Parts: sequence; structure tokens; C-alpha cells
Amino acid sequence: MILDRKRPAFGWIDVVWLVFLLGLALLPPIDEIHKQLTLIAIGILQIFEGRLITYLPSRGPVYSVILKIALATLLIDHTGELGINSEYYPVYYLPAATAAIYFGTLGTLFWTAITCLAYCSYLIPAIQIEDYELTPEGASVLATRILFIFLAAILINRFATSSRRQTLKYQEISETLEETNRQLRRAEADARRSERLAALGQMSAGLAHEIRNPLGVIKGSAEMLAQKVQNTNPLASELAGYIGAEVNRLNSLVARFLDFARPSHLDLRPQRVAEIVDRALETVRHQFPDAHVSIERHYANRLPEILLDAQLCEQVFVNLVTNAYQATNGRQAHMDIQIASESSNGKPGVGVTMQDNGPGVPPELREQIFNPFFTSKKEGVGLGLSIVAKIVDDHRGWIKLESEDTQGARFHVFFPESPND
Repeated sequence: MILDRKRPAFGWIDVVWLVFLLGLALLPPIDEIHKQLTLIAIGILQIFEGRLITYLPSRGPVYSVILKIALATLLIDHTGELGINSEYYPVYYLPAATAAIYFGTLGTLFWTAITCLAYCSYLIPAIQIEDYELTPEGASVLATRILFIFLAAILINRFATSSRRQTLKYQEISETLEETNRQLRRAEADARRSERLAALGQMSAGLAHEIRNPLGVIKGSAEMLAQKVQNTNPLASELAGYIGAEVNRLNSLVARFLDFARPSHLDLRPQRVAEIVDRALETVRHQFPDAHVSIERHYANRLPEILLDAQLCEQVFVNLVTNAYQATNGRQAHMDIQIASESSNGKPGVGVTMQDNGPGVPPELREQIFNPFFTSKKEGVGLGLSIVAKIVDDHRGWIKLESEDTQGARFHVFFPESPND
């Protein structure tokens, strides 16, 4: 069975349909109430046929054809002395045309044959009448009518099939264009992010170098001051210690700026992504020894080796897992990690999906989380995910936060087999 597009509940074609039925109702015999009621029933069925098929997509066309065969048989029964001679026999074109619209070729032939059998069924009572004889000429007329019903059904089915094929073709083109537009929007977003990263990276590099030199002077002076006043002025020594601690914190921040701004020199070697992920999980586990975390791994078999910088990629997964641990805020954490072979834009590779049970990322912030210096943490500087995105981009891969209606955050990372392709 092949269904067409949904039709409107009531349109202008239904008005035309009712006008033609009204014309049939005004033709003789006008005083035949059964004829009028049957025409009204056919009109109502035709108007509500679209809704019937919408509610019953698999059985609706069958019910519609059967009802039209029954109504057509009832109509010619009341418009001809023997039924078979009724001038209203073309009403059998209706169920045949309906079958041609909603069914394939075999279905059309089957229901058209049922329609013709319903019409020929009036031969049985007619032959039982003594003065009735089916002459060769009458049989020829009957055969002609039946053949024309089949011809009309096949012709309509041909056009309906062609229309369905064109519709499917347009749908495929529309889906292809939609997918192309999605890839284009993602490429534009990646390009904008790369531009921001490049500009901010250059600024950060210059600023970090300018800050590091005076920080060294401040730290050295604080250490010398602490040594000289250690015994004579404990308060000054304590304050000097605070200065040194804050300088160390600033030095750490400057180091992260430099990591972000420094061009990546990838040491590409064939690596197994699953092993890198496992090392990252072990590293984070040592960082959070008191955390209660359950990890569910779903690693596909026979994953290909990927050309990666193992150290940098381990940093990617360490940052992602660390964010997941911190997002749970002391609750029982759970992570679901999936690794499987994938392809993106025709490039084969490996995809890693990490799902946590934290609060997730609000929809209004999902486009900003990879921007440098954007953070929702009180003590964060907003470079963790930016560095992650930079490393993944350097490997010619991509990372995205999937916006599924699931609890927690779901990051999807893709690495191509060869970043040089």
C-alpha cells in the first residue's frame, strides 16, 4: 500500500465534487429517494475520506474502497430495471480511482477486479428472468465497460505513482539540503570560533609574556622580604607568604594562557582512543580520590587506530571528565562513555560520547561554553573547554554538546583517522 500526502479536511475540490453530485441528483429519476440518499452518502464519504485515512493510515484506504463499491452497487440497483443496464454504471470508476490513488499496481488491479465483479453480480438475477438474454452485443458492451474501468484505474495509478516518486525525490532533495545547511551552519560556527580563538590567542600570548616578567620580580622580592622579616616581623612574613602564593596562582593562570595561545605541534602516532580515555579516567580518579563515581563503558570492538597526539588528547578527556565530576557537586556521580567507529563528512574516524548525570548546561549557554574565558564556576577562568576545542580542532575533528532531552551534559567528540586528509 502506498499513501499520498495528507489532504485538507475540506477544500475547493470538494466543493466541485458536491456540485457534480448535485447535478447527478437532479437528473431523472428525481423522485427516487434511495438514489438521493446514496449520492449524499458518496459525497460525505469523499469529503471525510482524508480524515479517515489520517486516523487509519493502514486500513483507511481499504475501508474507503469497500464503502465506495457498496454505495456504487446500491446506486445502480435503484437507477436501472436490472441494475446491469443502469446508466449510472460509471459510478464504479470511483472505487477503482480511489484504489489507483492509494495502492500500488497490484493493489489497483485487485480492487478494480473486485469492483467489476460487484458490477457483474447483477447478471445473476438478470439471467434468472425468463425474457432476459445476454446477447453477444450485450456481452461486448459489458466487456467494453469493464475494460474501460481497468484502463482508467491503470492510467490514474500511473500518474499517482509518478507523483509519489516525484514527492519522494523532492523529500530526499529537501533532506539533503537540510543536512547540507546544518553542516554549513556548523562550519560557520567553527570558523567563527577559530577566529575568536586565534585573536584571543595572540592577545593572550603577548599579555602573558608581559605579565610573567613582573610576576617573577614580585615573587622574588616577596621571598626575600619573608626571609629578612621572618624572625623580626611575623605579620610581614605572613603577608609576604600570601604575596608569593597569589603570584604562584597568577603564574599558573599565565601558563594556561600560554598553553591556549601556543601553536600546537602535534606528535601524531597511531593510537587507540579507548586506551587514552582509560588513562584520562585513571588520572581524574587520582585527582578526586574521595569521589563516588560509577562509570559505564560501551566500547565497540575492532576500533581502528587513529593518528593522535596522545598527551594532548588525554588532556581533552581529562578536562571533560573533570567537568563531569565537578558538575555532580558531591552527589553520586555516573558517567556513560561510548566509543564507536563513525564517519563525518565522508571521513572515517572514531567518536567518543560522554554522558554525565549532572545538572547539564542551560540551552541559552550551549553556544558559549567553548568560548575562551566563559565559565559558570566561581573560581574558573573559562579556558578548559576552549583548550579542549582547540586540541580537537588541531586534529581536524569536532566536539559538540548534544542538545538531547537527557539529564546531564552529553559531549560528543570525533577524531578522523588521519587529520591530514
